[in-house]
Amino acid sequence: MPKLSVIVPFYNVQQYAPDTLTSLRSNAREDFEFILVDDCSTDATSDILTRAERELPGAVLVRHEKNGGLATARNTGIDKARGDYLTFLDGDDWLAPGYFPRLLAAIEQLGCDFVRTDHVQCTARARSIHRVPHGRRGTVMNPREAILPADRSTSVDYAYAWAGVYHRRLVDRGLLHFTDGLRTAEDRPWIWKLHREADTFAVVGLLGVYYRRGVASSLTQIGDVRQLDFIRAFDQVIEETARDAEGEKLLPKAVRTYCAIMTHHLGSIERFEPAVARKLRSLCAAALRRMPQDVLAEVMDSMDVQRASALRRVRRRPVAARTVAARTVAV
Repeated sequence: MPKLSVIVPFYNVQQYAPDTLTSLRSNAREDFEFILVDDCSTDATSDILTRAERELPGAVLVRHEKNGGLATARNTGIDKARGDYLTFLDGDDWLAPGYFPRLLAAIEQLGCDFVRTDHVQCTARARSIHRVPHGRRGTVMNPREAILPADRSTSVDYAYAWAGVYHRRLVDRGLLHFTDGLRTAEDRPWIWKLHREADTFAVVGLLGVYYRRGVASSLTQIGDVRQLDFIRAFDQVIEETARDAEGEKLLPKAVRTYCAIMTHHLGSIERFEPAVARKLRSLCAAALRRMPQDVLAEVMDSMDVQRASALRRVRRRPVAARTVAARTVAV
């Protein structure tokens, strides 16, 4: 049986897939498997993956009959994985040689449920190191303790699934799958669930993932309706956190993060098509009214004037009652 399963979704990344696959070859080991998920690509990506299935040691190619998005593609890979440990890579990113053996050694030595790592962000030719916002390195902790404080960046704000490695017991406990069908922000409910419900985690100062920003086909660069799935993603975070035994303690962090992401999208609303921009405002207004209002009031009072004012303006927009009622959170 494989020691490590690496899940790599691909969708229309013919320009970048060869570099990704070359980096996987530089990380191959006889007890590693690479699950390549073709999410119904329409360019030459499919042909590139057909060759990779023959040439990459440990490659397992799975094809979707219709495009399902990153969350669904990752779930396909999780269901196919046989390894004791699982990790992820996106089809347009790449790895340093020998990174996965070092990553596996780290989690085996620590013996925890999951390990989080730093990464290198690549925008054109620029390179910058991004670190997990967690001070203690190489120390096994309860992941719940890394969610707060509410007013600072913490490990739940560093939501990249590929920046870490995960023990199979998380799959067995139902904690590693993503919310099927989410087209963006799919890592957000996922990382919150891990931190609320897993038993142990650690952060290590290991660099080896190169994250490519500014890819034209990436949803973060496209202002269409799929971007609005962040509402569904954060509604799920709020709902599940509200049901937690420590929901009252954790909700201010969840609400504050939701509001920060909302103001980010509202602040760059000109990149959306006009109909999508109108829908964004309407969905944000409804979401703000669904939130626990006492927590929301405290959060907005603690935010800077510009962002708080933007949220208050949106909240005053008229919204159909059934839209507000959808997924209402009770605390």
